[in-house]
Amino acid sequence: MLMIRLRRGGAKKNPIYRVVVSDSRKTPKADYLEQVGFYDPNQEPPEIRIDLEKVDEWRNQGAGVSDTVQSLIHKARKQQQQ
Repeated sequence: MLMIRLRRGGAKKNPIYRVVVSDSRKTPKADYLEQVGFYDPNQEPPEIRIDLEKVDEWRNQGAGVSDTVQSLIHKARKQQQQ
């Protein structure tokens, strides 16, 4: 099954995350199919950039979403409405 989840990057104690579509059976460090967003918790306020159209396409194809990414998608939709 495909999952939309976070992939950690950045330096030690300075994480930056990519929102990626990957196989749920593989580790988060494994190859991914597509990057659909970006999340930087180090900024104030945290920077969230997610391509919601791509996320909706992958979800329509049956991809699952991790809990953390689900909350980020919710926040991104709120930002888009403002």
